[in-house]
Amino acid sequence: MLFNSKEFLLFFPLVVLLYYALPPRRRWWLLLPASYAFYLSWRPIYLALILLSTTIVYYIGRAMAATDDRATRKTLLILSLIGNLGLLFVFKYFNFFNDNLGALLDGLGLGYAYDGLSIALPVGISFYTFQALGYNIDVYRGEVPAEKRFGKLALFIAFFPQLVAGPIERTKRLLPQFDRLVRFDQAQVFDGLKLMAWGLFKKVVVADRLAMFVNAVFADPAACDSLQLLAAAYFFSFQIYCDFSGYTDIARGAARVLGFELTRNFHRPFHADSIRDFWRRWHITLSTWFRDYLYIPLGGGRVRVRRLYFNLAVVFLLSGLWHGAAWTFVVWGALHGLFLMVAHLSAAWRQRFVALIGLVRRPLWHRWWRIVVTFHLVVGAFVVFRAASLADAWSVFAGIGRLTFLPGSLPAVVGAWNFFLAIVGVILLEIVETLHDRFDLRRVLARRNVAVRYLLYLTLVLVILLFGVFEEVEFIYFQF
Repeated sequence: MLFNSKEFLLFFPLVVLLYYALPPRRRWWLLLPASYAFYLSWRPIYLALILLSTTIVYYIGRAMAATDDRATRKTLLILSLIGNLGLLFVFKYFNFFNDNLGALLDGLGLGYAYDGLSIALPVGISFYTFQALGYNIDVYRGEVPAEKRFGKLALFIAFFPQLVAGPIERTKRLLPQFDRLVRFDQAQVFDGLKLMAWGLFKKVVVADRLAMFVNAVFADPAACDSLQLLAAAYFFSFQIYCDFSGYTDIARGAARVLGFELTRNFHRPFHADSIRDFWRRWHITLSTWFRDYLYIPLGGGRVRVRRLYFNLAVVFLLSGLWHGAAWTFVVWGALHGLFLMVAHLSAAWRQRFVALIGLVRRPLWHRWWRIVVTFHLVVGAFVVFRAASLADAWSVFAGIGRLTFLPGSLPAVVGAWNFFLAIVGVILLEIVETLHDRFDLRRVLARRNVAVRYLLYLTLVLVILLFGVFEEVEFIYFQF
């Protein structure tokens, strides 16, 4: 069930009405079956995977709580890792490793005839697996108590607003919220609906229209001129941002309507002035998950230079692989790790260069220069992320480098009207997010009279209805 579907338009209001009609202490009894029903709308059989993952972390968490022996607790944690990551490997990565093993053995002249598994990727498996693992790691570390109620833990792992594409919530942030007595708060409900509308604008007005251009170009990059390829690279960066952050906004808004707060997952990532800053702003819950559960346990940055680079390589290679079982994702992750290594190596040289050309005396110019450079590094890496193969990614870069420009080639891809709407959508997005970051538009609007506020809300709804792409296009991160 997609957030941008007719089914969700019926499902969500019904859940909200029933939720507030129930006694506060019994509302989670509705949320758990509603969350499972939400997931059942894709492939019912894969609900068994969520139940299996939940069962593993529940009983391992209870077993950890029953012993103070550190060795036993560590063994239990390893079992949880094996169980959950084993499921993730089988359903997401087995065929990737099998195909590459077959290619390697064939190259060595050894026979290998196993065709792999004929299974579809379960929607959201990477998200709920990491959330479940985070719970067991937190219990192992003693940061949270083991949850005694299976149903409450099941709801934490399967809460429908963030089930299939995050944000990846931490135990101590979300799980205790299910024990709070939520009262109906009209202001909070309305605030959640506004956030959902803004997320829907990002998805159907901006992302899905940009997708028309991006899909056409990346389907056959060799047939496109440099301007088309360059525009597709920029467009995809904004497409994936609007698609993914739009999902997060709708998820956070839906949760807020029900009285829950989910973690902010994006903070104007294309305004980052370094790759490190980019990862503080992009997919925040994944980057902090890897930081807290992998990077810091490996030693973080408080190690020798070689070990630091090893830690960065491990984290970003796994981050790339987390996104998908393909070499394009692995190379995308490797590029971001490489960017951080080069930034660390060149820090002193860059400081001297900035002082030499006088940018130190112009901090605003210096910051804008850093933003421009960071943005283009991110866009270049996203070309690899989006391409169907590494060969296609190279074709895009080579095509841009040929500097071939055909008159009228840009609007020719999707038509002048769609191209114009895509550009306007990106501009509106940047204006609103920049203003909101500086002035907090919610507070500004709260000081306006009711007529002005509702006129703006009505305008947003009309823009969505008039210019949205209502073909129920899946969110990009559903495949992860």
